[in-house]
Formats: sequence, C-alpha cells, structure tokens
Amino acid sequence: MNVAQIMQKRTALSFEVFPPRTDVGMERLCGKGGVMEKLYSLNPDYISCTYGAGGTNVGKNLEVMDKIAQDGKTVGITHFTCIGNTKDGIRRQLQTYLDHGINHMLALRGDLPHGWKGTGGDLHYATELVEFARKEFGDKFCIAVAGSPEGHIDCTSLEADIAFLKQKQDCGADFIMTQLCWDMDQFRRWLDAIRAAGITLPVDVGIMPILDQAATINMALSRNGCVMPRELCEIISRNWIFPNPFVKDPFDTEVEAKKAAFREAGMEYTVKQIGQYLQCGVNGIHLYALNKFEEVNFIAREAGLLATV
Repeated sequence: MNVAQIMQKRTALSFEVFPPRTDVGMERLCGKGGVMEKLYSLNPDYISCTYGAGGTNVGKNLEVMDKIAQDGKTVGITHFTCIGNTKDGIRRQLQTYLDHGINHMLALRGDLPHGWKGTGGDLHYATELVEFARKEFGDKFCIAVAGSPEGHIDCTSLEADIAFLKQKQDCGADFIMTQLCWDMDQFRRWLDAIRAAGITLPVDVGIMPILDQAATINMALSRNGCVMPRELCEIISRNWIFPNPFVKDPFDTEVEAKKAAFREAGMEYTVKQIGQYLQCGVNGIHLYALNKFEEVNFIAREAGLLATV
C-alpha cells in the first residue's frame, strides 16, 4: 500500500528531515540511536527528505533515503526538483532511486537559486516533471506534488495556482503536500476551492513547528510570502529579542529566557493549529522535524496524532 492509499483510509502522520552537510550531522541524524531511529518509534507513515536549493547536497539526500529504505521501518519520500537538470539526468536519477528501493517522490519545480531567472534545465514546472516521470516510469512512483494554500509567490493569482494544481493531478499526481500556511481561514477557503475545481487528491498538510523567532520569520517571508496571524505575531512581539532575532550576539540581557518562552508558546501554538487542521478533515499531518526529535515528539503527542495512526 502506497502513501496515497493510506491517506484514503485514515489520517497519516509523517515527518520531513533535511540532509546534513557534515559527517557529524549525518551521524546525529542517521547513526545508531540517532534522530531517525527515534522518529521511527512514533510509527510515521513516511519520512521525506529535502535537498538544497539548486539541487545541491543530492548525495547526502540519497544517503538519508538509503537509511530509510534499508531500515524498513517506514516509507521514504525524496524531494525532487527540475533545477539545473536535463531529461536524461532526471531519468537516470529517478532510476537510481528506484534501484535503491525508493519509489515515492515529491515532484517540485524547486526554489530558484539567488539570481536565477529559470530552472536552467529541460523542464520548467512541476507539471512537466510529473508528466515526464509518468511517461518514463509509469506507476513505479507514487508522486506527491506541492499545494500552496495562499498561492505560490510566483503565481499571478490563487485561481491560476489552483489551475496549475489541477494540471498536476491530470498529469498523474497521487497526493498533495501543502506548503507552510498559518492562516487557517485562508486554508479553509483554499480547500473548498480546490475541491470545487475538481481536485480530489488527498491533502497532506505541511507544518513547521514554531521553535525559533528568526527561523519562523525567515520561513514566512524569505520564500513563501506567508501571512502571519495576529496570535503568532503576538508571541513574537512578547518575546522579541533586541535589537532583532537575526543578530547572532544580541545585547538583550533576557535573551535565553525569551528564547525558552517563545519555544514553549510556539509549540503550544503548533499543537493548537494541528487540531484546527484535523477539524478540516485533512488526510495527513506532515511535521517538519528540522532534524530534531524531542520537539516533534512533544507536539505529536500533545496534538493526539499518535492515537490517530
């Protein structure tokens, strides 16, 4: 049973990790007693692994995916982008994943590296990647695609973005993994809109735990253009680190206490939002683990996710 079929039967739980750039980081994630083995203890339906902007760090991505495949504790889903790649290169890389026992992928255009105006490859959009993968490999892959509840930042309108999502479905996608969204009212409108547009794919919601001020602001604004609701802004404001949370050595004498208070309030906020998503009837909760365990373990338990699988 693939991940899409699981989500048609019940609410799925999954995590996202990223490939560390150092051997120490890889050992912490994939070594004996590491984060990955701890995540397995929560019985996730799958673990996805990213790679860097522009297709960087693909080798480490494959190492992480090999770990998941060899351990056999859950399904591994690799992120896969069009950036800087030819059709022949894409064909060979996807075959490599299959040869390694990895048959689930998240098909993405990918975030363009700074200064790039296009993908620099043969394919330019995720729709083309889904279509190409289906043409070359048939049903060998279960293919996830990204959905943007607030509309992709490069798209002209939400309606156009939903039309592109419909194209991904028509090209052979199996389920949707949403981009970060804290605006629950907008998420509900989007969910109604995609269903009205004839998009029937299961929806797996991507959720970033609120743990760090700078990371939260950066994720919202650097790539995604996400709305930050008043409640979240208040959590940031009440624990603001002076002069700002991006300074490595702030002069704020209460910096450690503020970081701890923000982390606690942020995790509570994340738990509350998961409950709101579940009330919407989504098909899965996909937590960005950020290569940590204790935080996502707490959030998953407090949100009642472990009882739903």
